Amino acid sequence: MTKIKIANAPCSWGVLEFEMEQEASKFDRVLDEMVQAGYTGTELGDWGFMPTEPKQLQSELSKRNLSMLAAFVPVNLAEQSAHQEGIETAVKTAKLLAEVSPHPFIVLSDDNGKHAVRTKMAGRIQPEHQLTESQWKIFTAGAEAVARAVLDETGVKTVFHHHCAGFIETPAEIDRFLQSTNPLLIGLCLDTGHYTFGGGDALSAYKKHAERIWHVHFKDCQKALAEQSRRDQWDYFESVRKGIFCELGKGEVDFAAIAQELKNRDYKGWIVVEQDVLPGMGTPLESAIRNRTFLQNIGI
Repeated sequence: MTKIKIANAPCSWGVLEFEMEQEASKFDRVLDEMVQAGYTGTELGDWGFMPTEPKQLQSELSKRNLSMLAAFVPVNLAEQSAHQEGIETAVKTAKLLAEVSPHPFIVLSDDNGKHAVRTKMAGRIQPEHQLTESQWKIFTAGAEAVARAVLDETGVKTVFHHHCAGFIETPAEIDRFLQSTNPLLIGLCLDTGHYTFGGGDALSAYKKHAERIWHVHFKDCQKALAEQSRRDQWDYFESVRKGIFCELGKGEVDFAAIAQELKNRDYKGWIVVEQDVLPGMGTPLESAIRNRTFLQNIGI
């Protein structure tokens, strides 16, 4: 049985895809602390956070013995006018990944946090907040266009990342997205925290979609904060600022059961730990160490 490898991501050090008042740590410190905390892989983070010249990036990774796994690429897929720019960004990113990694992924997502209603209603989406029939066609066609261009031009595969404050958040929306897209072209990045906050059970999601899940993010979701977010009608960013995506083992995700299911199915990919720690909000290195210790304690 293949041993599951464990990575972390820059978002755990406050490098997030949306603007913040405080500045996140620099890439060299983040990579050094990842290694110190016991991780052997990383994702790219925002374009420009790490070096974008392949030889320089490879050098930084090699001297720390870190693997580059993937890069998050948000695209406003519900707007056809945004598709071409999204394709260009994804292909540019994939070319960099392909230079430094043997089997990377583009982690495609909606341009989360840009739609006012979806941002406001994160964690409590109702049917009336969903894409219209025409928007569904535009959205899925855009996702396939991005994935096809990336594969054709770089050989890199694409996984789709469901995400709160985006148009694909709830279990039903994820199901429909998967049913509406080519399973040979687009896989799923299962994010346990976003799936939980979006109203689902991550273990059930893995069992249901295992063949389509090519990449996994381990993120926890604090149940009491999720309930308070719904009760007090926080928007997505307020929920993140309050710490809804807590350290592993301190929320409601059953990581031990998911890890066992991954082993049972001989999952050969990576697990990427994510804990959205905004700059100044916590102690990323200490959290990263505790998260790695937690995973060791459940046998991975």
